[in-house]
Amino acid sequence: MKTLIKMSFMVMITIIAFTSCKKDTRALDLTVAPVTTLNAPTDNASINLQPTTGPSIVFNWNASTTQDLVLYEVAFDKAGGDFSKPVYKVLSDGSGVQAQATITQKQLNAIASMAGIAASSTGSLKWAVIVSKATNAKLSTTSHTLQLTRPAGFAVLPDSLYLTGSATEHGTDAAKAIAFKKTADGVFELYTSLQAGTYSLIDKTTGTPTTYSIQNNINVVLNGSTTVTGNNAVYRISIDLTNAAATLTQIVSVGFWSAPDGKIWFTLPYIGNSQWELDNWPLVIPQESYGADSRYKYQFTVMNSAGVQSTEWYGSINSDNPDPSSTTPASYWYMYLVDNSQFNFCFKILPADNNKNVNVNVNFSPGLPNYNNTISLH
Repeated sequence: MKTLIKMSFMVMITIIAFTSCKKDTRALDLTVAPVTTLNAPTDNASINLQPTTGPSIVFNWNASTTQDLVLYEVAFDKAGGDFSKPVYKVLSDGSGVQAQATITQKQLNAIASMAGIAASSTGSLKWAVIVSKATNAKLSTTSHTLQLTRPAGFAVLPDSLYLTGSATEHGTDAAKAIAFKKTADGVFELYTSLQAGTYSLIDKTTGTPTTYSIQNNINVVLNGSTTVTGNNAVYRISIDLTNAAATLTQIVSVGFWSAPDGKIWFTLPYIGNSQWELDNWPLVIPQESYGADSRYKYQFTVMNSAGVQSTEWYGSINSDNPDPSSTTPASYWYMYLVDNSQFNFCFKILPADNNKNVNVNVNFSPGLPNYNNTISLH
């Protein structure tokens, strides 16, 4: 009897469960109500873009009246576009669930570029909101126009930059292009020599790179190449893609400057690959009344594009240093731009190297964590 009751109970539970499942089975409602009101930025709003310093812009709208969870995207299109193929879409805040999207001015600058607005100019684009649930999506019933003024410079900044061409140390093979040192977003620097020929800047050494060229020694533009005439010379090439600027500074000479003597002992020849080196120098540390004084730094004689020469001083980050030893860290020899004071911010020579022939090297290779100098036995 107990067995029969138990079996009947199990059958009843199964029937209830099956019936409950049938009651919960229903078609998924994919109905989507479009957004009907855009709040900000207001229609025809004007924004003078400041990609690096400007605050983010909040786009917001009245939420869709659709039941259940929906996703929002802000769609951007050219002034004459219909959003059938928007130039860019941005998911709203909260991974797409909030009725607002916070967009940086850096992003807006890139979007403006995609919409055909050139650098250093003003143009219009439109924005609207796409609301979706599953595979069903609806465009807002209205759109707003934005007037955007772009700064000089490129909207999309590469992470890397390379120098290639017949005027360069590594020739025209892009795979062997010379890397720049990245000093900030969109800002690059390279110490190298240029000879008669042409060169370009590229953002990668494989595939199809974006190509840039320098015009009139001051502007960077897309595509093209730069022609070099005259004799081989060493330059510091400074590139700032955030404002499409270039500065070519010729490195006329690099001098080893002795602090106790107050003069340049010798100049270092440029040996290629961003380095200057003098080999087999007979080193004699000056003996002063207070003892041996090996303090030194480097005097760079540089020349701008107008032919005006000036000096730059490179030395230690410390205003005063102890004598180095065999255990002195590599950072002791890092090179920094310093003042022209006679005895401050100087390096010192390893005492054991006195009265020996040495090799003196200044290395501004872009792959180094810091530019440095070394004095080693020949």
